[in-house]
Amino acid sequence: NSLGGPKVPWRGGRVDSMDPGDVTPDGRLPEPDKGSQQATAAHLREVFGRMGFDDRDIVVLSGAHTLGYCRPETSGYDGKWTPSPTRFNNIYFRILNNLVFNPVEMPSGKVQYGLKQSKLMMLPSDIVLIEDPVFAAYVKGYAEDQDLFFGDFARAFSKLLELGTDLP
Repeated sequence: NSLGGPKVPWRGGRVDSMDPGDVTPDGRLPEPDKGSQQATAAHLREVFGRMGFDDRDIVVLSGAHTLGYCRPETSGYDGKWTPSPTRFNNIYFRILNNLVFNPVEMPSGKVQYGLKQSKLMMLPSDIVLIEDPVFAAYVKGYAEDQDLFFGDFARAFSKLLELGTDLP
């Protein structure tokens, strides 16, 4: 594929629920900051757990941050996670595992994490992945083994795509 990532199998057929309790709240993604590392980790586990994902899945799906960047006008955060935001690889985990990020208050009042003399950034929900010992073990594994990351990502992302399907 053009991004360089794994092939992700998926099957169509999802039937969206009309019961708001069966889906993630508005925004559909977890909030990146719940005020403390413990609260943010608990929030990630609650949101992803509701969809049937475990800690390994949370970390591997966070690896999608290897792509793209944040825009202050839409999120209040600003910057990219990696120097190559159009290539799918494990550099997000290598950066997260090996560099020390410092808190930076944004004009929006939100806090993100940055590096001196670099435009790379991390969200509080990214930093939680190296502060929580269970999450951190997966970060380390994906930083060291891109093939492991690709395989686990393909499995978890396929599961995400198929949420709500009646497929076996």
